Amino acid sequence: MARTVGIGIQDFGKIIRNNCFYVDKTAFIREWWENQDDVTLITRPRRFGKTLAMSMLEHFFCGTCR
Repeated sequence: MARTVGIGIQDFGKIIRNNCFYVDKTAFIREWWENQDDVTLITRPRRFGKTLAMSMLEHFFCGTCR
């Protein structure tokens, strides 16, 4: 199956299952973890991948890709 761009897909697991292209944001996890902030506010323009980044975090800490 050819790889596609998963435009509009907000679930990290679905992107992996469908073999879609994904811009790797795992460096964000290390930066976020090492800051040890009490609160993290993620501000970016619309359609900038905020929900997908949170889905990636969920899958990273759960250890699964549903």
